[in-house]
Formats: sequence, C-alpha cells, structure tokens
Amino acid sequence: MKNKFINIDETLDDLQLNNIFIIQKKDAFRFGVDAVLLANFVKDKRNAKVIDLCTGTGIIPFILSQKTKVSDITGIEIQEEMVDMASRSVLFNRLEGKIRFINHDLRDIKFVKGLEKVDIVTVNPPYKLKGSGIINSNDKNAIARHEICCTLEDVVKASKVLLTHNGKFYMIHRPDRLVDIMCIMRKYKIEPKFITMIYPNVKKAPNMVLVEGQNNGGKFLRWGEPIYIHSLDGSYTDQIEKIYGRN
Repeated sequence: MKNKFINIDETLDDLQLNNIFIIQKKDAFRFGVDAVLLANFVKDKRNAKVIDLCTGTGIIPFILSQKTKVSDITGIEIQEEMVDMASRSVLFNRLEGKIRFINHDLRDIKFVKGLEKVDIVTVNPPYKLKGSGIINSNDKNAIARHEICCTLEDVVKASKVLLTHNGKFYMIHRPDRLVDIMCIMRKYKIEPKFITMIYPNVKKAPNMVLVEGQNNGGKFLRWGEPIYIHSLDGSYTDQIEKIYGRN
C-alpha cells in the first residue's frame, strides 16, 4: 500500500497521532516544531470551517483533523508539487471527507473572494523579509522560508477576505516582525487578541511568536504563558512533550 502512494524521493512520516502519516520530500522543506505549535494554538469550535494558507504538505490540516472538532479543512499552497504530496496524504489516511488541498496563489484576490468564508484561518508563512538574507539555492526551500511568492501583508489581506465577521486568525512568525504583524493586522481590521512567545530555552531570547487575531474584534490584547522548547540539557520540555501528546 505504501508504494502506491509515495515516490522514490519521498518519505512517509508517522505523525504519532491516531496513526496519521504525511508524505514529504527527502531533500526539500520538511515541517518543524513551528507547525505543530501553531496547530496546537488554535482554539477550535465544533463544526468550524478552516483554511490553512501556505499549507505546504499539509501538516497543520492533518493535525487539526485529529486534535480538534472542526468539520472541514482546506489547505492552499502555491507549489503544485507540495499540493500533490498533500493530496496523496489525504488518500493514504482516508480523510477525503474532511481535508482538501488547492494549488493556487493566495495573492489572487478574485480567486480568494470566490471561496466560502470560514471561521478560522491558520498560516505558517515565510518568515524572512523579501530581499533579506541568503536565498537558498533550492527554490522549494527558498519559497517556504522567504517572502518570494507572498508577503506578510499578502497573507493578512487574504485572511481578511476569507474570515467570517468574528472569525479567528492564527499565525506563527518571528518576534523581529512583531511590529509589522501588529500594524498590518490592524490595517486590515484583524485585531490582535492573544500573543504567546516561544523560546529555544530559558537562557535564550524568543525565536518564534504565536498570534491570535479576531476579524473586526475589539481592542484588547492578552499575553499567554511563554513556551520553552528545550530544557538546558537539550531535551524537550514538559510543555513540548504535552503538545506532542507524549505525557
């Protein structure tokens, strides 16, 4: 059965979550702890509809399908190869009635406006500002990490179009972009409501930030308990073990 779904340059990886597996390239961008943190950050409600932007191979939709009570999840991704892998993962896991993937550019607002509005938008976008840093020679990795195919503003603009009146927006990004994140969210009337900082360990500065916003929400911001990825001995903290469902 495995050989029917995966190609020679791919792996079939166990998410250790209700026997769900995901197909990924051996030598291209692979999901990390940031995607798992984002999926865990979502406050779902029964029968909610979700769109995951910049979905890649679909890690966030697959986790949400198992850890929440949402009814319908759509992933949107510009890279056709990623969507092909994600769609085969749907078939492998027999989740055709719950998850689907669309190969399209989220900057195409006419297309975005044609989609049904949803209760929740999630996004783990490219973190690195366009024109900054060294661009990876592997285009697939560069697109995943740098604002080549979409910017932070593109992501928020598309989310605004997609969300119902009080719909929720969930994103993971870098703390150095926090001012940009707040300003752009306010520009599109997605009010920042809850922020959680992610630290590599207790002795290092935060390197990721989780942001929850509400479409047309009131101006009130809360801060969540910090999340620490590693203990000083290099092992995962109890917080992370709990998120991964291992304690």
